[in-house]
Amino acid sequence: MAARFVVRRSNEAEYREPGPLAPGALGLQRWRAVGEDDGAAHTDFGISRLEPGGRTATHVHSFEESFHVLRGEVVLATPEATVHLVPGDYGVIPIGVPHAWRAVGEEVAEWSDLFTPPARERHGSDTYRVPELPEVEPVRVDPRDPRTRSFGTITADHMSPGRQSQELLAVSASMRTALLVYSGISLKMMVDSDLGASLGTMFMVRYEPDGKAGPHDHPLEEAYLITDGEVRATFDGQEFLLQAGDIAWAAVGCVHSFAATGDEVQWLETQAPQMPARHAYRFVRDWDYLTERLEEEL
Repeated sequence: MAARFVVRRSNEAEYREPGPLAPGALGLQRWRAVGEDDGAAHTDFGISRLEPGGRTATHVHSFEESFHVLRGEVVLATPEATVHLVPGDYGVIPIGVPHAWRAVGEEVAEWSDLFTPPARERHGSDTYRVPELPEVEPVRVDPRDPRTRSFGTITADHMSPGRQSQELLAVSASMRTALLVYSGISLKMMVDSDLGASLGTMFMVRYEPDGKAGPHDHPLEEAYLITDGEVRATFDGQEFLLQAGDIAWAAVGCVHSFAATGDEVQWLETQAPQMPARHAYRFVRDWDYLTERLEEEL
């Protein structure tokens, strides 16, 4: 039976040269934390690092690529725009869109990325080198500028309900601006269909000290990168304490739950494929309730 969940610790990270996944790459390495070898059908999730002076050739993928910059600065060139990305910036590169990465500054650039469906090594990592894009002066991500419509940025203010201001809401009237708050949990959408994604989503989650989500599962795969604090998580009945830098993944049908450990915890989360219009969550408590009712009625 294929694995239904994965837990990868940050101190176990193995960064390797990407090979055909990034043609002409110089100074680029990637930690593939979740992929086909783990039983994933929709998720190839990891962290990429680009050394100062590093770059890739222009290429296209037959999968969708979403990313979120964690540290350092990097330039991403696409036909839409050449953008100078800094920590907090995110975006989506649709299937078949030419793009190239280029390092800037003196610090290693690091970003998390989701490839969906997974890059298949047996098919050349589903990647093709194409003619180079012209080098142009990069621009910064601007959520109000339609020329950078495939990109966005997230700040600490976006994740703090008490600091949500009318200025933030006025920037862009979309779900990516709004903050969803419930049961001690705050969620801000990042990459979604509004941004141009078709196959996956990426969003930020924060739990208050009393935040928790009871056991449930989904008809989709989820990956989690803990960015701050720690959380007690269970996957199919096994409990783990996840800390900053750890990555986990839950397959379709994996029953999982989360509870803050006394301090705020925040993580980056992905879903692939995108959430269906209905029945995206199956909470154990609801079906236990039905069992109790049936015992009374039958």
